[in-house]
Amino acid sequence: MIIIAFFFLLRPGEYTDSPSDTVPFTFGDVQLCIGNRRLNLLTSPIQELWEARFATLTFTDQKNGVRGEVIGLGRSGDPFVSPVLAIIRRVIHLREHSAPMSTPLARVYHSTNAKSKVTPALITKTLRDAVRYLGTDLGFLPEDVSAR
Repeated sequence: MIIIAFFFLLRPGEYTDSPSDTVPFTFGDVQLCIGNRRLNLLTSPIQELWEARFATLTFTDQKNGVRGEVIGLGRSGDPFVSPVLAIIRRVIHLREHSAPMSTPLARVYHSTNAKSKVTPALITKTLRDAVRYLGTDLGFLPEDVSAR
């Protein structure tokens, strides 16, 4: 979700599976495309999902923007840090757990099929752990970083 938030110019903490009444992105807000062909997220073969070159998110409940706005991006060229690949990974994860289209995009399922949520606090902890790991050469401290 941090990769998706980065490429779609969002604050990661606002676009999580949080306890608020609104969930900015659901499984159903995603589109993956190969050329002009839109893939069916529920029935397309997994290998075909990996071939997608373009992804869109529909802002159905955007706090500071236009409802229904669709923003699309292509692959970045990086084998991991790519908006399309990050969305493909989310789609495959949700699909493998038979998540309905209303499922928040940030929902995480474990091997036991138990659900957990990606929350702003979890993102803040992950970012701070990364800063701690990378050290003071970054020019800021872990306490200077948050999801918001």
